[in-house]
Amino acid sequence: MKINKSIKTNSYAIYGLGLSGVSTLKFLKKKKVKKIFTWDDKKQSKIKKNINLFKKALKEVDYIVISPGINIKKTRFRSILVKNKKKIITDLDLFYMQKLQIKSIVVTGTNGKSTTCKLIQHVLRTNKMDAKLGGNIGKPVLDLKIKKNSIIIIEASSFQLSYSKCIKPSAAIILNITKDHLDWHGTLKNYRNSKFNIFSNQDQKDFALLRDIDHIKKFKEKSFRSMLIKIPMNTSIKKFGKYITNNYLLNKYNLENVAFAYKLSNIFRIKKNIIFKSFNTFKGLPHRNEIFYKKRDITFINDSKATSFDAAKHALKNNKNIFWILGGLPKLGDKFKLQNIKNNIIKSYIIGKNINYFKKQIKKTIQYKSSFTIEKALKDIIKDLLLLKQKQATVLLSPASASYDQFRDFTERGNQFKKITLRYARKFL
Repeated sequence: MKINKSIKTNSYAIYGLGLSGVSTLKFLKKKKVKKIFTWDDKKQSKIKKNINLFKKALKEVDYIVISPGINIKKTRFRSILVKNKKKIITDLDLFYMQKLQIKSIVVTGTNGKSTTCKLIQHVLRTNKMDAKLGGNIGKPVLDLKIKKNSIIIIEASSFQLSYSKCIKPSAAIILNITKDHLDWHGTLKNYRNSKFNIFSNQDQKDFALLRDIDHIKKFKEKSFRSMLIKIPMNTSIKKFGKYITNNYLLNKYNLENVAFAYKLSNIFRIKKNIIFKSFNTFKGLPHRNEIFYKKRDITFINDSKATSFDAAKHALKNNKNIFWILGGLPKLGDKFKLQNIKNNIIKSYIIGKNINYFKKQIKKTIQYKSSFTIEKALKDIIKDLLLLKQKQATVLLSPASASYDQFRDFTERGNQFKKITLRYARKFL
């Protein structure tokens, strides 16, 4: 299907009225689009008349703008959406359909997207560039206030990229690809292909940055029309350690993010001293390996954003004497490989509504206790710290699972952990 990039003359059905859906609606109204139809499963009436009107709209409009996370195969409009899949776009497509004469950077990957986006923005701003950040982090991309000299940094999820058709970043980055969201994509191949959609419209003037050589091979290097830049698989402290004094960045997990930010800064011709000045003044994001409290030699770390084992293992590798809080809504196909890190863990405390699942994953490798809630887990940990007379320890919330069984999102989970920690740790330790 050929894309008509004249936004004003098209008609649209917006499916989903969360942040991006509402942002899309405002954007289209501002563009004076005459025909806009909307639907939200949670917010709108289930009256048959309304449903039928939206079904009709889905068939007749030029474009269907779908919100991230909506799986077209699991909705009441499944048959219509599948038949009209070529018409489905996202707010990212609308952004690029404007043909703005600005530089844009799109970052995706299984882990590290938000940190890398913020790190890139920090480097560019330190170099006095007008770097705006949006997409899956911060504001929806259509809400960004753009100037002629703006550089737009977009965090893109696999959900958005799966449907996107017009996305064309000046620099496209895939940080890594591991098993995630398979309940949505069905297979790792589908998940990987959605990520690689980030490069589909690039040309010779654009850049593609990747580190996962196996996935590059599967995509075939000759498929890239843009300039392909390979980031070394294992970025060591030796490469950056003598220049970086920011301890937050000096671990294997964040050094990979640093490698991408460094290479991108080279593309923008930023001086080396400015790059490392930026790295050393960068403050990490909350809920991502966040050290938020210390008492004596006991460190409390909030890593609530770790929603899979692959994400959690970085904190488990980089800390010792760990009292580990895990549990929640497990990711489909996730497997816990603890052999190389089990000696870092003293005991684990399982929370959430899927206790038996996590027991099966860890019971043959490390000690565990079923705590069910964060509050009970912290009480159990403090009791064990006192009983074992543990002088040095790391109390780590790195759930290795999604939060939706007990919390609205990982942010609420992390904030509750910090709040309860400050209440109990100050009193009893």
